[in-house]
Amino acid sequence: MDKGAAVRRIALLTAFSVAAAVVASAPGAAGAGPAWFTSWAQSQDGRAAAPVSAQSLRMITHLSQGGDAVRVRFQNTFGTGPLTIGHATAGPSAGGAAVSAVRGLTFAGRASVTIPAGGEVWSDETRLVTRPDTNLAVSMSVEGAAVPGRHGAALRDNYLTPAGSGDHAADVSGAAYTSTVGATYVVSAVDVHNTALKGTVVPFGSSVVDGIGSTNCGPGCTQLGADRRWTDDLARRLVAASAPLAVANAGVSGTTSAPTCPGMPPSVAGLDAQSRLDRDVLALHGVRSVIYYYGTNDLAYGCDAATILDSYRAVFQRLRAAGIAVYVTPSTPRPGYSDAANLARHEIGLFVSRWSSCGGTCSGVVDFDQVLKDPLKPNSILPAYDNGDGIHANAAGQQALADFVSLSQLTRSGPVLHTMG
Repeated sequence: MDKGAAVRRIALLTAFSVAAAVVASAPGAAGAGPAWFTSWAQSQDGRAAAPVSAQSLRMITHLSQGGDAVRVRFQNTFGTGPLTIGHATAGPSAGGAAVSAVRGLTFAGRASVTIPAGGEVWSDETRLVTRPDTNLAVSMSVEGAAVPGRHGAALRDNYLTPAGSGDHAADVSGAAYTSTVGATYVVSAVDVHNTALKGTVVPFGSSVVDGIGSTNCGPGCTQLGADRRWTDDLARRLVAASAPLAVANAGVSGTTSAPTCPGMPPSVAGLDAQSRLDRDVLALHGVRSVIYYYGTNDLAYGCDAATILDSYRAVFQRLRAAGIAVYVTPSTPRPGYSDAANLARHEIGLFVSRWSSCGGTCSGVVDFDQVLKDPLKPNSILPAYDNGDGIHANAAGQQALADFVSLSQLTRSGPVLHTMG
């Protein structure tokens, strides 16, 4: 076994140890029924740029659906050492770092918990009424020093108190939170308890899912923190249509479907779709369907169509075995692709479109290629939707993607067959 595989195996065993140690607080614990659904997620993709030390963190999450109780996933997947949370709370955001109220979060009945590097823990359920399309602040005080796991592209401000400032997790005022950070530390998912919901939709992919470009709404306009990813826009469409589905984003920028491509940078090694599937999709709750939007980076990093399609089939097989519907988008345009990459993109498009079901291996097609491509230059993005880099959609393009998704397709996917707990 190579060194990297050994490290990953140790991390996985550590994660299982953590889960066993906090089984009473995990979503599968006694009393946790089928009405729990992941309403927000951001997949961890690295570690914080600097350590946190004896200070408090306030992370802002944006719920796609609300409920009468919440529970929160705290992850230290890429942390460099143990992370001790002395006190944690959740409460409706009141703008900036302020909250309108707080509720204490516990872990197997305890106020504090230590999460080892590579580990995670879910909080106990906390009675807290939340509403769709609203922000929930999750706060924690960190004891000692740690370099925690994080999601790099929060596309909003999150908040820190100064090092050494201690416990401000229960503060309603945001005055103590004097620093901002553009990443989301530690917090990676929020579940809501809602008996009216029927499932969670998980968009799964790279930067096009992560929402890069969504803060670009035109000259002189920025929407940092406005939750304008296409996945957010899709969630709002579902709420407006009274469709009983939540949305949990599982995008990580720079990643691939295939585990290896010739030009893949070391920073995304081990973050391919198969490697992330258990942690970032199957570990969420009430998952009913996945929108699979992967392949653009595979082509840019030099993978051929056969390698990419092998990875598709492997992931689709596991999802469908878990009772999860899989809706797939063909690889979307990028003007920097070589001729070989565009030929591979065409082959992938044919595979996805075959019988409108990836040749019988997926549940259906969401053809974002048709939405984004310039009809006069089909290997490029339509100028009105171009973020300016030729790769990502701006806010208008994000809305166009969301509007293209068939809500009836998502809502008729069948009963929730996958409830991890």
